[in-house]
Amino acid sequence: MQKLTIIICFILLSVFPFQVKAQYAKQDTTHSKFFVGSTFFVFSNLIPDDNSPDFAQLNLGYRLGPKDALSLELKTWKYAWSLGIPYGDSFEAPEEKFPGYIREFGFALAYQRFWWKGLYTGLHVMNGWQTFKDEENKKIRNGFQIFNTYRIGYHFKLFKDKFFIEPSIAVTHRPYHTEMPESFKQLDDKWSKFQIGEPGLHFGYNF
Repeated sequence: MQKLTIIICFILLSVFPFQVKAQYAKQDTTHSKFFVGSTFFVFSNLIPDDNSPDFAQLNLGYRLGPKDALSLELKTWKYAWSLGIPYGDSFEAPEEKFPGYIREFGFALAYQRFWWKGLYTGLHVMNGWQTFKDEENKKIRNGFQIFNTYRIGYHFKLFKDKFFIEPSIAVTHRPYHTEMPESFKQLDDKWSKFQIGEPGLHFGYNF
């Protein structure tokens, strides 16, 4: 799934080399204040097997000025591996798969700070309500977690600032979650609460 995000990022940047701009001028008072968007991770739903994450995300944002933006991210997805597994041999390995999966619904509050042209850093704090299900799709219990993302990326303006894309890289952190079912917990406890090198590719429409 992360490979798909990276591939799409390179394709878009190669297709639109002369369309992109990256700086919101300080003197420009006409640029769009609001934006809606999502992430290209939604294309992971095209995976033709049971590992499809059934992922959906909607971002609603407001630009406070040329250097600051706030947004609300509404999202849902399911996953069957610990979120702490680093990319490598153990990532989505059969022996690391939960005996079932977790369905999560939540929202994140995100803040972006632009430092130079389109270069930005971002903090996303997500509240996620979880449902643990077994291999027969029967509910085991509910749960809750806080999931933070610390992101650095670049904002490209497309088509006269109507659209934008934001390739990025991030560190994710799970500072809190309720007790998992024991069969899930044994697998999750093997891994860090941090995940380094999470690729991202957001897109949006300004209005």
